[in-house]
Amino acid sequence: MSGLINISSKEQFSSLLTSSTFVVADFYADWCGPCKAIAPVYEQLASQLSRPNRITFTKINVDQQQDISKAYGVTAMPTFMLFERGRPTSTVRGADRQQLSEMVRKLATEANKAEASDAASGDLSGGVGWIGAPAPKGYSDITDQYDPKGLELLNRDTGFGTARTLLEGAKPSALSKGKSGSSSSPDWVESDTDEQLMLYIPFQCTLKVHSLQITSLLPEGEEAEERDEDERPMRPKTLQLYVNRSHVLGFDEAEDIPAVQTVTIQPGDWDAKTGTAKVDLRFVKFQSVFSLVVFFVDGEGESEKLRVDRVRIFGEAGEKREMGTLQKVGDEPGE
Repeated sequence: MSGLINISSKEQFSSLLTSSTFVVADFYADWCGPCKAIAPVYEQLASQLSRPNRITFTKINVDQQQDISKAYGVTAMPTFMLFERGRPTSTVRGADRQQLSEMVRKLATEANKAEASDAASGDLSGGVGWIGAPAPKGYSDITDQYDPKGLELLNRDTGFGTARTLLEGAKPSALSKGKSGSSSSPDWVESDTDEQLMLYIPFQCTLKVHSLQITSLLPEGEEAEERDEDERPMRPKTLQLYVNRSHVLGFDEAEDIPAVQTVTIQPGDWDAKTGTAKVDLRFVKFQSVFSLVVFFVDGEGESEKLRVDRVRIFGEAGEKREMGTLQKVGDEPGE
């Protein structure tokens, strides 16, 4: 079911409606014969036309997600609904292959127009959430799947942002203002006693993590001159990644535990316009992830300060866990 996201909660669906420009929803039921008959057609369209943060295909079990189906007045299965920027714009009721294909291909045309417009304006996000580089083909920005209750960041300077700041969907103020340090309330993170940072990210569901994007915007000109040389922040250089830990790792503890992957970001990896570096992961090592530790080991310089503005996570959200837990709740074909 490549390209499809099984919806496990109202919150997950709401999040997708804000992070993806277009969302297609298949409201179905396990007992519905026409739903099963048209499912391969829908899966093929999803495989061909899914675009990260632009076109997202979802499946919603009406028995398990009654709040969602009631909210959109779904009374017959299957019902296919198209959302543009969070608003429902088209509906196909019943297993009508021709109408479904026409609706989806029309939205693909509209998406192409929007992509061309965004490319001309330099907007790479493809949706509401900001990203600093194009999303990897076939994968979505799944940063919003983190659990804020367990989020931790060790060795941060309290004069700057928090762990949650790193995962915000907003465009960094340094890019919005054209400066790297002019925000009255800093929306980036800097290290405290030395250059290291330890970020612990628990997730609301099990993920397949394909890659990361790290954004680090450095002060320039007068802003840089206002700080002593050893206090001028550096960009990250070495990252160590750990998965499925039950808690944040201490710095000494991390030295004794082999990392799942160690990454070195080269100076040429940073995008000159957005200050973002793409970090490709060994995908096979990140197939069933319920927590991620990102250890920023050092930076590209001799300073004792490290700066990170954003961390974005790309992959597939929740599918593996949902596929294993789907159950038939009722047998009420009239709903």
